[in-house]
Amino acid sequence: MFQFHKQASKPDPNYLNLVDHLAKTKSQLELAYQNFENATEPELIDCYIYEVNAIQMRYKFLLARLKSYEMSDS
Repeated sequence: MFQFHKQASKPDPNYLNLVDHLAKTKSQLELAYQNFENATEPELIDCYIYEVNAIQMRYKFLLARLKSYEMSDS
């Protein structure tokens, strides 16, 4: 008969911060891949390989933090 609506809580700033960092890291990873694909000098190729690996590690870390945050919130 009566429907009670759960008040929409404000988004958690920590969660929003993680989502923002994840999106920025994804953009950085796409750029690093583009730079790697366009590199012709062996030194630059090595540089972009290290950069892609580092950004991939950061992306995986942030994704794991975000998933654990979501699991603890449920």
